[in-house]
Amino acid sequence: MSNPDDNAIAETLMALAEHRGRDKSFCPSEAARTLYDPQHWRDHMDDVRRVASDLACEGRLDMLARGQRLSPTVAHRGPIRLRLG
Repeated sequence: MSNPDDNAIAETLMALAEHRGRDKSFCPSEAARTLYDPQHWRDHMDDVRRVASDLACEGRLDMLARGQRLSPTVAHRGPIRLRLG
């Protein structure tokens, strides 16, 4: 299985966000699990989070931690959630 490019990651993130709607959030790992095989999805979380941050910079997604909106220009550790921006 080939690795998805940034466009495929972005499309998957946006599809998940649109499916949930504006009031619900999701974990970026859902995108990683959709795109990568079950043994290796965790290896690609940095890519998924990077693309999510790019989408947040564009205003298409919001990044959240403990319900609070995060700045997409600052690296974050720990769990985050995503929702439509």
